[in-house]
Amino acid sequence: MATRSAIVLAAVLRACQPLARLLLRHGVAYPAFAAALKQVFLDAAVQELRAAGKKQTDSAISLLSGVHRRDVRNLAQLDAGRIATEEPMSMASQVVSRWLTDPQYLDEAGRPRALLRGAAHGFDALVARISSDVRPRAVLDELVRLGMAGDRPEGVALLAPGFVPRQGFPEMSQLFGDNLHDHAAAAAANLDGERNFLEQAIFSDGLTAESAHHLHAVSAKAWRDAFATVMREVQARYDHDQAHATAEERAYRVRFGAYFHGCNDNQDPL
Repeated sequence: MATRSAIVLAAVLRACQPLARLLLRHGVAYPAFAAALKQVFLDAAVQELRAAGKKQTDSAISLLSGVHRRDVRNLAQLDAGRIATEEPMSMASQVVSRWLTDPQYLDEAGRPRALLRGAAHGFDALVARISSDVRPRAVLDELVRLGMAGDRPEGVALLAPGFVPRQGFPEMSQLFGDNLHDHAAAAAANLDGERNFLEQAIFSDGLTAESAHHLHAVSAKAWRDAFATVMREVQARYDHDQAHATAEERAYRVRFGAYFHGCNDNQDPL
């Protein structure tokens, strides 16, 4: 009978298959990935030791992670120079969130309307509601650069249904890593029995390409409906906590998402 270690390893390797293909497409071969992975294992070992209330010595980290003590010391010195980059929601994402949830920026059908720059409830006023330290023109330029908004004669129009940049490879990569990280974290916590996070999927095979495309459209609509409901609650809770909780109390983050994937037996996507 396979051990738990072998079972978990097989599951993680399965999950890594599309990631390995992504790395190869962008010029990252196994040696570079394996070298970079040492830091990931060291960080994970530190977190596990901290959670268990144990000292995070070089020996303990090396023993748990399997990384040689020499590498533990060298990588720790490099890590000391890293600056934490965990930042609050960017101005662009805050503007989009408010635009999608505040009734004064929506039309009668509940869709984000085009906003004139200088109007009372226009784009500049929307940015000013969030911060007076950033020029509305700078926020608009960023949204346009990311392919999320267009500056048109009838006003600034939101082109994406949420904060989903379709241009700007670094930004897209950041969201890619953040979304997969939190999805994997929820699934891992559930597998270990630590939590009961929402992490479910519907699966079907034996379908034609036409049916698969149809189900993609159905799933996209379901996401839009769920997005509108949850995003309103997110904005309401965010505004409430900003007004009623201390910075120390506002230490939690959440992520709610959905995905759809379709492929044939050769793993060729739709």
